[in-house]
Amino acid sequence: MNFQKILLAGMTALCLLGFRKTDHRTSYKRLFNKELGDQVHVVVIKSSYELKVYDQNGWFGTYPVVFGSKSLEDKMMEGDRKTPEGTYHIASKRPHEKWDKMMLIDFPLKSDYDKFNQRKASGLVPKNAKLGGGIAIHGTWPHDDMAVDLFQNWTNGCIALKNDDVDELYDILPVGTTVTIIKEDKNHEYDDN
Repeated sequence: MNFQKILLAGMTALCLLGFRKTDHRTSYKRLFNKELGDQVHVVVIKSSYELKVYDQNGWFGTYPVVFGSKSLEDKMMEGDRKTPEGTYHIASKRPHEKWDKMMLIDFPLKSDYDKFNQRKASGLVPKNAKLGGGIAIHGTWPHDDMAVDLFQNWTNGCIALKNDDVDELYDILPVGTTVTIIKEDKNHEYDDN
């Protein structure tokens, strides 16, 4: 009788643990050829909340991210908390007193000013609006990685990763790395291999 109770309790616990909900988002990388090559580029896909790293051998890794505004539209003006879309480069890297590490991207470019001026001329943004700047890839507040797990968009338009992930990327992505930011991958061009 005791054996049956223990067996039943064990099976119940196993079933409950097997069906528990997890909110933990994690990075994942290719299994073979774990060394990152020379020709590195980054693709940020806003709709899937992912930052993907590629090299000449293809896909290297995928990291969960969050942004600023819940709207995943292109940045319109300073203060809208939206993440810009386009092709940029890592302009500089430095430790950050609040968000662990920071990799500043070279936003805004001439193409961003051109889009902004067109939007201003068509009345989509106020005439006195500014485009803004200071967009970066960085970590979270200390002990606040759960913001990434819970898809909590909290930045002013930057791309935020868990601190362990930003530490890893900080070490492997050189200044000058191309960073492409897109709203969604409609053609599945950036599916993991």
